[in-house]
Amino acid sequence: MRQPRISTLGGIAPTDYACMVDSLAIPHRAKESFHRLVHAGESALSAMRDGLLHDNDEVRVACCRLLDRFMDVTALPRLIDNLKHPNPRVRGASMHALACDRCKQGTCRPAEKEVLPIALDMLLHDRHHKVRQMAADLLGPSVHRSTDVLEALVVAHESDKDPTVRKVAGWWIPGGVRYTKTLKKERSAVRRTAEPSVVRLYPFLDLNESQAR
Repeated sequence: MRQPRISTLGGIAPTDYACMVDSLAIPHRAKESFHRLVHAGESALSAMRDGLLHDNDEVRVACCRLLDRFMDVTALPRLIDNLKHPNPRVRGASMHALACDRCKQGTCRPAEKEVLPIALDMLLHDRHHKVRQMAADLLGPSVHRSTDVLEALVVAHESDKDPTVRKVAGWWIPGGVRYTKTLKKERSAVRRTAEPSVVRLYPFLDLNESQAR
């Protein structure tokens, strides 16, 4: 007969989400704490956001991962602040949360104006290759709206010393698989909503239907 599983979170109330966030720093409690917070969902968002300010880097990483699942706009400023954290794991985790699919819906992602300058600098100058890789993936969906992003991705594709960073950046430049896939969607969105002035603002978007491939 299978023995019942003993909880590692004995003494912690089922709704004490702040204590569960603190427990993310304790190796033997971290896994169960993470799963309980996932199960709590939006009820635990406040505790997850507070975890982005935690003194323990592992807690910050875990809360970035949690907010990757349960993104809310009030978490964005703290996620953006963590892009500047000295620990590359924290920078990478916050980058991934900001780059997740939930943040890529529509033609303008939340906090895009605030995130892009930081991500551009990280793509070209961050010391850790995984952070540069995540920066390339975060920047990619903006390539059709920003010449700065396009230029930075071309530079990364041509000159980054890490082959994976070069590969990911290459996905998002003209001829790349993700560039081509998202270009058609971007054209359609612009055609639906744009005034003639948008063509002047985004000259690198070909809006001529007859030339669309």
